[in-house]
Amino acid sequence: MLEVELQWGIEPLLLPTQAQCELWVAASLMNAPEDEVETALTIRIVGLEESQSLNQTYRNQDKPTNVLSFKFEPPVGLPEGALDDEGGEEFYLGDLAICAEVVAQEAEKQNKTLDAHWAHMIVHGTLHLQGFDHIETEDASVMEALEVKIMRQLGYASPYEI
Repeated sequence: MLEVELQWGIEPLLLPTQAQCELWVAASLMNAPEDEVETALTIRIVGLEESQSLNQTYRNQDKPTNVLSFKFEPPVGLPEGALDDEGGEEFYLGDLAICAEVVAQEAEKQNKTLDAHWAHMIVHGTLHLQGFDHIETEDASVMEALEVKIMRQLGYASPYEI
């Protein structure tokens, strides 16, 4: 079972919808089939000011950014199983903070549909929550190939063909 909590730190927009977020996250999960693993995450849609504040606090960059991912880390000393939901094995991936205005600006600049760019930001962020990154060239190649594959499965073009 997949649980996506969609939060709005700004006035809600037409995109993304709850259903779209769930579809894009589900397509990005690299673990067992959805019916075998319980997975949860939060997607918070933010404005420029909140994005810039988060980016400054957590990445030491004083500017807004498209997507930030915060992988869940259980508190030190928490007994094993303390986070299980009634004996279940729910796995909380973490949180994504996505700046709506940056996504819209990038989509326009890159000549992409807003829908496709939202899908890419959620796919990209969800992969980060699962441990993928693009710091090293080899890791970036792996992550980008996954993004292209997932986006094509969702019916979109490669996000790297601008």
